[in-house]
Amino acid sequence: MNLSKPIELLLAKGVVIPQPFSVEIGEDVPTECISGDGVILYPGTKIDGPDTVISSGVKLGHEGPVTIENCQLGPDCELNAGFFRSSVFLEGSRMESGAHVREGCLLEEGAKAGHTVGLKQTILFPFVTLGSLINFCDCLMAGGTDSKNHSEVGSSYIHFNYTPQQDKATASLIGDVPRGVMLREQPIFLGGQGGLVGPARIGYGTVIAAGIVFRGDCPEGGKLIAFGNVAHQDGAFHPGLYGSVNRRVQNNLIYLANLLALKEWYTHARHPFFSGDAMGEPLYRGAQKTLERAFRERLKRLEELAEKMGGSLAAAGTYLEGEKRERAVREQRTFLDQWPEIRGVFSHHIEESLGVEDRCLFLEELGKTALKEGKYIPTIRALTPETVAVGERWLRHIVDGITTRTMACLTGKADKP
Repeated sequence: MNLSKPIELLLAKGVVIPQPFSVEIGEDVPTECISGDGVILYPGTKIDGPDTVISSGVKLGHEGPVTIENCQLGPDCELNAGFFRSSVFLEGSRMESGAHVREGCLLEEGAKAGHTVGLKQTILFPFVTLGSLINFCDCLMAGGTDSKNHSEVGSSYIHFNYTPQQDKATASLIGDVPRGVMLREQPIFLGGQGGLVGPARIGYGTVIAAGIVFRGDCPEGGKLIAFGNVAHQDGAFHPGLYGSVNRRVQNNLIYLANLLALKEWYTHARHPFFSGDAMGEPLYRGAQKTLERAFRERLKRLEELAEKMGGSLAAAGTYLEGEKRERAVREQRTFLDQWPEIRGVFSHHIEESLGVEDRCLFLEELGKTALKEGKYIPTIRALTPETVAVGERWLRHIVDGITTRTMACLTGKADKP
């Protein structure tokens, strides 16, 4: 029996495949986007998809079979067993056996997860660490400074991202983009055997003790949360009926604004750092495509929530009374009526024109530092406090500018973009 053409090509360029007949490479996989430098494909590896990128030093399947579909893998990434689809793993990221990673995930440098972890539409900043037996979909998590001082999610943790009303406008922002990308913030700790009900906002330095399901926000951070925040009580459930929606909508808008800030960060600040690797450019394109996919997903989920307001308004007249009814009707009606205007804010790409002066100043200093340090992480760490402040201000202009405009739609104070 002859080896397949893709396997022959990979062996010829130096890819280590201990048992070639146990490895499957799809005919549509671009073998030119698979490095021959230090790459190991262990038995049971299956690779498919025309957008596949595998950089130097990648190891696949060391603990068990691995399936890769249209993923982009940075240098020295290790995916030890599991299923991975349409996601990006940057340098030194790692996942252990039993992983199930679906589309829209971005694991930055040194991010890692233990065994049996499920992700989808998840963004982990450098060094963020997930324990084992975790379901952590629809989140962005930042915090920490290095591999010894990092944000962490304890084992058996769940991010609750699906509501009884069957919607997923539930993404949680754990940290943020403007401060998180600078790698100088206190880590965030989410204790094991607990959960976070999205959409939530959690600030740097927050510690949520083990065993707690947290249902609120702690955006200012720096707190120890050692008790649950909702009393146990029974009540009627009415399918399709929402109460107050302002917090949910606001948290979604802030999440979307942070995604746009992260896209701008990749476009202007991160892009040059990909050029030093042979697979850098397709890896960068994969990261940008993933961020665009994440943005579209969140906008779609928020639009679906807006569309549910009509049915909820009809139910409110039957099941709600007094001030509770008045508030719910007011907020839901405003959200439904103003959704086209809110969506319009996101269609004008205003993130490209916000904070331009600070962006130029920051990029100039970033370029000077990169000439000395070379790689991305050392460069960010070497930035002066003054330069960091300018960079944060640029990205904060984006987040605040978009959030202010979209929230103004809900208060009737919006200016045309």
